[in-house]
Amino acid sequence: MADVHITARALSALLGPWRSDDAAYRSLADRIRLLILDGRIPADTRIPAERDLAERLNVSRTTVTAAYRELRDNGFLESVRGSGSVAQLPGVRPGPDIARRSGYLDFSKAALPAIGAMTGAAVRAAARLPRYLDDFDYDTIGLPELRAAIADRYIEAGLPTSPDEIMVTLGAQHAIGLIARTHLSRGDRALIEHPTYPHAHDALRSAGARLVPIPVTAENGWDAADLEYTLDNSSPTLAYLMPDFHNPTGASMPLETRRRVCRAAARQGTVLVIDETTRELDIDRPESFPPFAATDDAGAKIITVGSVGKTVWGGIRLGWIRADRGVIRKLVAARSIGDLGTPILEQLTVLEVLPEMPSILEVRRAQLRATRDRLEELLSERYPYWDVPHVNGGLSTWVNLGVPVSSQLALAARNQGLLIASGPRFGIDGAFERFIRIPITYGVSDTEQAIDALAVAWQSILRAPVPDSALLAEVV
Repeated sequence: MADVHITARALSALLGPWRSDDAAYRSLADRIRLLILDGRIPADTRIPAERDLAERLNVSRTTVTAAYRELRDNGFLESVRGSGSVAQLPGVRPGPDIARRSGYLDFSKAALPAIGAMTGAAVRAAARLPRYLDDFDYDTIGLPELRAAIADRYIEAGLPTSPDEIMVTLGAQHAIGLIARTHLSRGDRALIEHPTYPHAHDALRSAGARLVPIPVTAENGWDAADLEYTLDNSSPTLAYLMPDFHNPTGASMPLETRRRVCRAAARQGTVLVIDETTRELDIDRPESFPPFAATDDAGAKIITVGSVGKTVWGGIRLGWIRADRGVIRKLVAARSIGDLGTPILEQLTVLEVLPEMPSILEVRRAQLRATRDRLEELLSERYPYWDVPHVNGGLSTWVNLGVPVSSQLALAARNQGLLIASGPRFGIDGAFERFIRIPITYGVSDTEQAIDALAVAWQSILRAPVPDSALLAEVV
């Protein structure tokens, strides 16, 4: 058990400024608990020995012992003979329905509810299922008609695509993990945005990559010259980018920057993994963008990841990879190590949904616009000293709190019944304590309730001693 471990040095970096006005052991336990809850310390990870962590944090061993005991009593640690203390999640983390029944509003995910057409699509798919029962069992590449339908959508968007350039996967995360396993060897460099989608970060690191971060901001997006320089000088094997409504900042990459990225990647032989799962969630972006691969004028190696999880429903767990035929064959050959294919019924359901995508996207844009506008209004009224960027689409906004208290605020919000992801969940080694991601996917009423809870949590932060207290005094 616990093949994965975290060193005292690494844990110290993740903890950041963890002290509060509570007893030291409780403050330490609270911060470790948050790291386990938001996945920065995965379940079944062995945490440092008490003595090692005490020395690293410059506290008494008694403090660490008491913190570990509190975590153990609440189900977040398990003592394993010969393995020390191992991180655990106590029971099932509340999903939307469970969270509501237990008094929580879950804003830790940026996900839309299922579309209204989902039930009808599933019923029609079930009616079509009998004709496949004798012909398919383990489908590692995808139904031919679904691959053709996905290819047609790329063609309509301006990117010529054939069905044999499509592979259907168990969602976008499955696709990213499969690409990482087949294109990276231990020690290879992988360029990744910073901040970034945390599960992509986890997939690349699990494949043994050495991560090369490139900054992205809500205000300015990517620095084209810096991005090009990093590609040229670090020669990464792979680069993972989300150029449309980037998670979490909401930024979109300009067309000329996309072309420069393609040219630099072509020079270095870097494989560009382009996550376009949010590309179609455009609210009012002033410029129209084709798929990223359509802007390539240099012959770069581009693998595109798509999904219906962000537009239709996350519960359908179906995505795809668009790449050249050789890459698709390589991915199909490697897939059976981890799974034996995509369920047929889910594929038939998505096949029923795809013709309705134009109307589905119009509904989604209206939903996101209403929540975004109300969220920006509320945050402007209550927190004029927070930096709240205006997003033109996507699923969230990346709010700069002005002070490094994001983890502390997430813990305080949990006490008010609100689950929300702190900024460091999207960074490397504890970065982004000044930021918090707020989804725009939960509707106006839920958003108002969440901001009410966040307001109470923020006031509790103001009453506690926090880093940069002088700066806090200036903004309140």
